[in-house]
Amino acid sequence: MQRLAFLNEEVETWKGLTGRVADAQTLLDLAIADEDEAVAEGVAREVGTIEAELERLEFWLLFSGPHDRDDAILAIHAGAGGTEAQDWTEMLLRMYLRWAEGRGYQTSILDSLAGEEAGLKRVIVSVEGDYAYGYLKAEKGVHRLVRLSPFDAAHRRHTSFAAVEVWPDIGEAVEVDINPDDLRIDTFRSSGPGGQHMQKTSSAVRITHLPTGIIATCQNQRSQAQNRETAMKILRARLFDLEREKQEAEQARLKGKHVEAGWGNQIRSYVLHPYKMVKDLRTGYETGNAEAVLDGGLDDFIETYLRSIVGGG
Repeated sequence: MQRLAFLNEEVETWKGLTGRVADAQTLLDLAIADEDEAVAEGVAREVGTIEAELERLEFWLLFSGPHDRDDAILAIHAGAGGTEAQDWTEMLLRMYLRWAEGRGYQTSILDSLAGEEAGLKRVIVSVEGDYAYGYLKAEKGVHRLVRLSPFDAAHRRHTSFAAVEVWPDIGEAVEVDINPDDLRIDTFRSSGPGGQHMQKTSSAVRITHLPTGIIATCQNQRSQAQNRETAMKILRARLFDLEREKQEAEQARLKGKHVEAGWGNQIRSYVLHPYKMVKDLRTGYETGNAEAVLDGGLDDFIETYLRSIVGGG
């Protein structure tokens, strides 16, 4: 029923645009017949509006994946580099939260692990809103930062890495077969914020899927039951994504296409010194306004990438 409602909405949107085009054509014919410049100017403005709407709708057609419309689960992991990489992870978290806020998406931190001195070793975020996964799938990969380190007494230039993972939040819509005997569930005391209750009781949950080695943890909810439910949600999403990747790899193998294994290649560089530039290494798109990007200005990067993969780039 949800799929049907979505398709009906899409059809009605395109029908509405078609009707506006027909109305504009009729008005234009009348303006020409009557030599009415005021009406002609009004038609010209309407055509501009229709063109902008058409461009927006054409972009939505890029979201052709079965889960592009779904909510997303976003994970950021600090790479090698200690405090530098952990601070970079926190900077990326802020960037994605600001981007999501700008799009009107709802976000919540499902799990996080603070660094020893600063930043975050890892963080997992739920992003809720139409096409959240369709957009954020463009961010999967390794992100590289070059800057003068605020943690280096000599203020030298450092390079840091963080890995971004994105999974569709499939909820209960897709059946994922998880054998309870394949799970090891551990509880421990939360190390995050939340008051003395969370830190004195074993409310945090770690679920290990033994056949794959995938680990899902949650310690940000108040109760053990809530943490367990959220950890299972993360595990389901990761197992679903793993199976999908296997299927895509097999299809690519049959087609003779090489598939790169692992996290994914470095996708973007953020340079703050000796010059300022953010460059996507997949598309070549770049900007000198690094501050705007780190403040959530990701749309141009995401849209350029999505258009490139549809066009075979």
